[in-house]
Amino acid sequence: MTALNPSAPLRVAIVGAGPAGIYAGNILANAVAARAGRGPEDTDADAADTTAGGLGYDAVEIDLFESLPAPYGLIRYGVAPDHPRIKGIVNSLHEMLDAQAVGADRRVIRFLGNIEIGRDVSLDELQARYHAVVLATGAIRDAALRIPGVDLPGSYGAADFVSWFDGHPDVPRTWPLVDERVAVIGNGNVALDVARILAKLPENLRSTEVPDNVLAGLEASAVTDVHVFGRRGPADIKFTPIELRELGEVAGVDIILDDADFEGVDPAAVPTNQLKIMLRTLNAWRDRPENRGESTGATRRLHLHFWHAPVEIAGSDRVESVRFERTAPREDGSVSGTGEFVEYPITAVYRAVGYFGSPIVDAPFDAQRGVVPNEAGRVDGVPGLYATGWIKRGPVGLIGHTKSDATETIANLLEDAEAGRLVAPAETADVLELLAEREVEVTTWDGWLELDAHERALGAAHTHTRERVKVVPREEQVEISRSGALAR
Repeated sequence: MTALNPSAPLRVAIVGAGPAGIYAGNILANAVAARAGRGPEDTDADAADTTAGGLGYDAVEIDLFESLPAPYGLIRYGVAPDHPRIKGIVNSLHEMLDAQAVGADRRVIRFLGNIEIGRDVSLDELQARYHAVVLATGAIRDAALRIPGVDLPGSYGAADFVSWFDGHPDVPRTWPLVDERVAVIGNGNVALDVARILAKLPENLRSTEVPDNVLAGLEASAVTDVHVFGRRGPADIKFTPIELRELGEVAGVDIILDDADFEGVDPAAVPTNQLKIMLRTLNAWRDRPENRGESTGATRRLHLHFWHAPVEIAGSDRVESVRFERTAPREDGSVSGTGEFVEYPITAVYRAVGYFGSPIVDAPFDAQRGVVPNEAGRVDGVPGLYATGWIKRGPVGLIGHTKSDATETIANLLEDAEAGRLVAPAETADVLELLAEREVEVTTWDGWLELDAHERALGAAHTHTRERVKVVPREEQVEISRSGALAR
């Protein structure tokens, strides 16, 4: 291995500008700045500082590559637009990138968007230009639901639907909301997001950043009844309390529960406070007027079903019904089938059973787990290649887990740098020169600020004042982002 040049900065490429990539870049930048005495004693750097003391450099240059023209990944394109707390996360990520976009004496983090690794530039070409490459590409595909009929027309992956209502530039602009009775299979936060958007009255979304084409599609929706099915019981759901509470605050929607799903559920035996809070919430909803047989005048209903394992999506030319086996708890905490089967006349199904990672061209990939195989962030068998976030550990955990996960990966990257295990870049030319030769329309942080301001202006000018109106077409995003000079 070639030792690091003390007079040259450590050069790192991060692939993916969602929370995992941004956290990794920010933690790395703060760790190096703290060692050099240029930055504040940031708590993000603490875990990495233990390995930073003997490094042969006191500066770092980080290029943050993103396949989309805009940053933030699943925070922009994977979370329902009616989540107010997400704005706080976006603001935090924005502050991290904005603060690091230009260092005191040289650039620190450079956002480079609209670049597909494996198409516009190869992983090998990145490894030739950087001491280290960190993969932070997340998990954006739906996990498989392996039951008969899953491929029938009218059976949809939740990830595709989420991409549509979040205005992802690479999905169709319309969605076939032509069914009255729909099912959502899953008991996680994504399932609740999907169910809430399907059930919510469109006028209650107008104040959000929902794109205009999505709002028009929801206004034409035929949906009246949304059924959410989970394999486990009401004391073992995978939502978070805030997600569940938000569901109960949806105006004009009745929430229907089946008392039979609560038989034998002992509140005192619930293992965690979080689950106890959610069970109390569900039990309170059972006393709502709609669950006492009283009419509320609501035009839409959201049915929550527990102890239902899907076994078949039935239909000839398209979805006509969904068949489930009733489940029951076992002593080890799992559930098993009871042999009792029920069928619901459902004509559209949304599969929200989890996300799954996608391979990165030329990188190792575990097709069974949907991750890049690694040990604590070090990619197996490839020195100088790292992983963080969902592509490292699978699609589990919340934002806080992503931050601690990035801390581990960056600490090991710095340890490898200190030990001389990183190869000095063989190619010194800026990657932008290569991308320019290939006529790749790169977007930058300045470009994102242009697009951000444009979307906010669209929202302010809207009949119903909105924080922003998302620009959906990729080519329009790129044109707006590149309207100024390519400065960073």
